Amino acid sequence: MHFRPLLAQADTDTANATAAAAGGAMGGIIGLVIGLLIVVSMWKIFAKAGQPGWAAIIPIYNYYIWCKIVGRPGWWVLLLLICAPIFGIILCIDLAKSFGQGVGFALGLIFLSIIFFPILAFGSYTYIGPSAAPKA
Repeated sequence: MHFRPLLAQADTDTANATAAAAGGAMGGIIGLVIGLLIVVSMWKIFAKAGQPGWAAIIPIYNYYIWCKIVGRPGWWVLLLLICAPIFGIILCIDLAKSFGQGVGFALGLIFLSIIFFPILAFGSYTYIGPSAAPKA
């Protein structure tokens, strides 16, 4: 009896497992880099708005500061915790308006965050305040 196909299959399984582990590690590294880029961008945006930049790294508190920057009341943090997608979209629109940008830029913040948050943070955009954003 020959068991060669089984041995070859075992080698293929080992190779597939190694490739999957390498892909998982690479995905984790890419995710970490993207997350770090967003945090650094939020830090810079908070600083431009006259808020402490370090607030960007504190979970939940960063939402409070974001609400403060765009002129929304602090209790909106609860709404974000309940239904983040809807209220996150509203905050992105208000953030764009607080920096003098329109709906197109807000759509960029919503759908291409990895590109538009660094553009807002490191570009020459000036914070004009929540008076440009609607009041709740």
